[in-house]
Amino acid sequence: MSRENIYRTAAYVTAFSIVEKFFGFLYRVILSRTLGSEGMGIYQIALSVFAVLATAAASGIPLTVSRLITKYRAKNNKNAQQSVVSAALVAALCFSVPAFCILFFGHDLFDFIFSDPRCMSILLILLPSLTFNSVYSVIRGALWGNKQFLPYCVIDLVEELTMMTAGVILVVGMTDVFDGAKRIAFAIVLSYLVSFTLSAAYYFLKGGRLKNPRRQLKPLLSSALPITGMRTSNSLINSAISLLLPARLIAAGFTSSEAMSEIGVAMGMSMPILSIPATLIGSLALVMVPELAENFFRGQHTKLRDNIEKALKISALIACLLIPLLFVLGKNIGILLFSNEHGGEIIRNSCFMLLPMSIGMITTSILNSLGYEKQTCIYFFIGAAATLLCVWLLPQFAGIYALVIGMAASHVITMVLNLRLILKKSKEKVRFLKHTLLSAASIAPAVLFGSLLLNLLDAVMPTVAATILCGVILVAAHALFLFAVGVARPRWIKVLVRRS
Repeated sequence: MSRENIYRTAAYVTAFSIVEKFFGFLYRVILSRTLGSEGMGIYQIALSVFAVLATAAASGIPLTVSRLITKYRAKNNKNAQQSVVSAALVAALCFSVPAFCILFFGHDLFDFIFSDPRCMSILLILLPSLTFNSVYSVIRGALWGNKQFLPYCVIDLVEELTMMTAGVILVVGMTDVFDGAKRIAFAIVLSYLVSFTLSAAYYFLKGGRLKNPRRQLKPLLSSALPITGMRTSNSLINSAISLLLPARLIAAGFTSSEAMSEIGVAMGMSMPILSIPATLIGSLALVMVPELAENFFRGQHTKLRDNIEKALKISALIACLLIPLLFVLGKNIGILLFSNEHGGEIIRNSCFMLLPMSIGMITTSILNSLGYEKQTCIYFFIGAAATLLCVWLLPQFAGIYALVIGMAASHVITMVLNLRLILKKSKEKVRFLKHTLLSAASIAPAVLFGSLLLNLLDAVMPTVAATILCGVILVAAHALFLFAVGVARPRWIKVLVRRS
């Protein structure tokens, strides 16, 4: 893939991802306003446990399937590519089907997991989608490895739209917040069924076949298990936090209702806003990972270094553009979107962790694409230990911000260790530090400019108009400044509008 094709592909993947996440975000706003903080807390806790199961079933498979298909495509070995898909399906189904059966029919044995029994009812509704999601994950990896990004993006968008449409229709008739949470769970199952059906139909209609998986099971599992272990542990830790944090907040003086509301605000309202860079960087990783794997397997070290530098620079740029925006407008965002000022304050006070989070995410994807899954898994556990330690020790001093501090510590640790390994293993020197420091140095003047601008606009127009106009002007002015100093480059825009 040429440099222009990489930017063009990244541009339309990002566009699809932004549209998808916009609808997802709009849906979450609707749910937050409909269910309130308590309903969102119940839903979020049940969903966090389901996420552990979904992650354990197939989270390492898409990247591994993509990397192995890239490897065998470089060798023109079609049979091996199809065997990889078959092996991945066997591995995914061997976990997801038994897990569904055990939990669905023996759920009484696991009621102790939740302090609120309503969460188990929601989890049981979600369980059938475990198998649907596992199969789609395999086909997603096949599409990814073959650089078929358009169907990948379209199916993801259809899944999101299905969930949103079904959820909105169902939640209108809810009788209470518990009934509403159950209806939302049904919408998730329906959306996963749709993505499973569409992806399977596309794969086989486009000539995809299943071959004997025996020879590919070992290389698949040896690569996928460390990634799955890392991501499953991440989901487990998120679930542990969802279960541990209320207890620690109560021990710090919060009532049970206050603790659940705090978690609903932080995890259901603020964190989705703070995950915006993850959406954009996920799009970048989707395009770059197969390219990096191909550079690696072909021994193209100069191209590999160039692509790593691009990924790091773009990730840092995304974070540094968003931090001033969220700091200046965070409080207004919480009020306007969620009718919750506290949620806006968490956004504003937590936005600075976006820089280490963004670099940590992209460097993990880079290292996984190059075969360093075991190292990234170890680094993850080190960062996760810091998060859990903060959640255990800090609620009495920082309240819900104990979670934010723990997440920031984890991202910093992961970023530092990942960068250290990349610099150590790269055969050609990777240069990104100057670019990152210049991007970070632009945050302070952008925050000052945005704060003054918002105060001025608030004095002459309504809050909604002032917030939107300030956001547009701030991003535009900041971007122009970064272009002027040479930190940002307009290649994505040029390539996106240029005719093929």
